[in-house]
Amino acid sequence: MPHRTLIFVYGTLQRGCCRAQFLVGQTFLGQARTQPKYRMFNCGTYPGLKLASDGLSIRGELWSVDEACLARLDREEGIDTGLYSRSLIELTTSWPESVPAAPVEAYFYCGSVSKFPDCGDQWVEEL
Repeated sequence: MPHRTLIFVYGTLQRGCCRAQFLVGQTFLGQARTQPKYRMFNCGTYPGLKLASDGLSIRGELWSVDEACLARLDREEGIDTGLYSRSLIELTTSWPESVPAAPVEAYFYCGSVSKFPDCGDQWVEEL
């Protein structure tokens, strides 16, 4: 069986958002929330997630993606340029038994957010 990775998405990769096409053909597992350990900032046309001591429970979606999709997402998120890094994230959501227990990863913004406004607990894409 091919290897799959669980990814928490919280911004433009969510269903109905401008970059949702990068997850076409992958498995949507449901709505999800993080532990209250993170903050999300408005970086212009996309959000940036950061670990924070005064964090919130961020809303997003959980996806199971194959290796080819993960490689595409890493390129799109700028892993090689240092824009984002992919790391483990802690969720609060309980999953049905049909979803195997596995670590979940997310894309964390690597730049400074000092000049960006806080988004609260949910990204809202402006059309």
